[in-house]
Amino acid sequence: GCPENPPAPHLRPADLAMAASAKYVNPDAEVVAKAQALAVNVAAANGLQMVLRSNLGPRGTLKMLVGGAGQIRITKDGKVLLHEMQIQHPTAMLIARTATAQDDITGDGTTSAVLLCGELLKMAQRYTTEGLHPRVICEGYEKAKDHALELLDSFKKSVPEPLQDRELLTCVARTALRTKLPQELADLMTDAVVSSVQCIATPHQPIDLHMVEIMTIQNKLGSDSKFVRGMVLDHGARHPDMPKYLENCFICTCNVSMEYEKSENASGFLYSSAEERQKLVESERRFTDAKVRAFIELKRKVCTDGQGFVLVNQKGIDPLSLDMLAKEGIMALRRAKRRNMERLTLACGGEAVNSEIDLTPDILGYAGKVFDETLGDEKFTFIEDCKNAKSCTILVRGPNSHTIEQIKDAIRDGLRAVKNTVDDEAVVAGAGAYENAAYLSLQQFKSSVSGKAKLGVEAFANAMLVIPKVLAENSGFDIQDSIISMQEEREKSGAAVGLDVVTGDVMLPEVEGIYDNYRVKRQCIHLSTVLASQLLLVDEIMKAGKKMGKDAAKPEDEV
Repeated sequence: GCPENPPAPHLRPADLAMAASAKYVNPDAEVVAKAQALAVNVAAANGLQMVLRSNLGPRGTLKMLVGGAGQIRITKDGKVLLHEMQIQHPTAMLIARTATAQDDITGDGTTSAVLLCGELLKMAQRYTTEGLHPRVICEGYEKAKDHALELLDSFKKSVPEPLQDRELLTCVARTALRTKLPQELADLMTDAVVSSVQCIATPHQPIDLHMVEIMTIQNKLGSDSKFVRGMVLDHGARHPDMPKYLENCFICTCNVSMEYEKSENASGFLYSSAEERQKLVESERRFTDAKVRAFIELKRKVCTDGQGFVLVNQKGIDPLSLDMLAKEGIMALRRAKRRNMERLTLACGGEAVNSEIDLTPDILGYAGKVFDETLGDEKFTFIEDCKNAKSCTILVRGPNSHTIEQIKDAIRDGLRAVKNTVDDEAVVAGAGAYENAAYLSLQQFKSSVSGKAKLGVEAFANAMLVIPKVLAENSGFDIQDSIISMQEEREKSGAAVGLDVVTGDVMLPEVEGIYDNYRVKRQCIHLSTVLASQLLLVDEIMKAGKKMGKDAAKPEDEV
């Protein structure tokens, strides 16, 4: 290894002139020149790598983030960590943003991206201290990256109809979730995540993950979280006499105001006697009652014995209207979220109506059972057993807010992992198998590269091993033993071999069902290499921005 901050070699006159020139233009500029600039960048990448290093893989450790007001967040997710941490170093911020971009595009692989980027810079520094120009290393990196991506294309396992292959989707989701949650909880959530995606997916159409509602209820344990084929709304019926439990229900989703509304333009109504005022009140009421009666008529038309009727309204329903509906045994919810209205029609069928005119039985959806549950002051309405639902809910329970947050972050990543598999129609063997294969392939590829770029390819090959190395380290095994046994097995059998994080032996990820997403790997290699190359080519860091605020005005005043 080499020291983290090598002493700056003796500055040549040209370097001094360079530093001086920036000073000449702006006497307040802070300048870090040549070798020092690279050392600063490598140190920052290393620092960030050290923070995230212990999180990688199912055996990684957790980080506890404490906010300014004492809020606690326990996480292993690289993206959450980089988001919530206060990073001041400009280079570290650049790397953190890249990792966040990785998460936005693919939903996973943030920790791997940071580790790979840090390792590429560390490997490059070995050569630059010996006088090799960074541009040459970047050329080598570029060639190695292209080769690694070609290998990835041949290494992936194609899956023609992933939506039908529940076993494979379960393996992918389990691999993603076990790196974020304890094993029992991860296995429980895996089932919920796969069921959700299979529920909302339509073949040959993009999957909209917003149609999976993630509802949180703070009670019971994390292991009580479950998948609901239907909807869970976070409010209940607003009348004490309304039914609490209904079976074989018709669901009517509407956006009709069932309360007195003021007119939109400022208008007044003058009356000269109490009778006239009474007439006004009656006509206002009659207008609202007519709307409510239209829905009651519909209920009478379609409902036979043992069937329930549920009305979910996006606007308000006043107490008198609620009373009319309660007498008819209709369960009515008011002021539902607009997003839930979209999901409801997808989950139960039917369509949302905006007016009480033209009410026909076709607009109604269906649900097997509807009931509400009260927890403390909050009410939740469950609409379950929908026939061919295209929207669903994952109900997350937990004893405290940080458990719920941790499960929510993991579910989000799990859903993205399953969606990626369906979009890619391919998976890649996990457990460090691809990185190990890439290292051996790059070592052979090196001989076909001429000139100094060879060294860049070699550095890239060594950097690829950071993932299996850290997996072994976090699982408590000897790094060299693990890497060598993986390489020997790969050379001997030519199979995709990974590291078993429980026993430390070599295993076949495809047999164990450990799969990564193809696009996560591709994006990770791409982003890390581009960022590492950019940082390598920085030979001067200047803090010479314009001043803002009061200090900026002073020089002009003195003239």
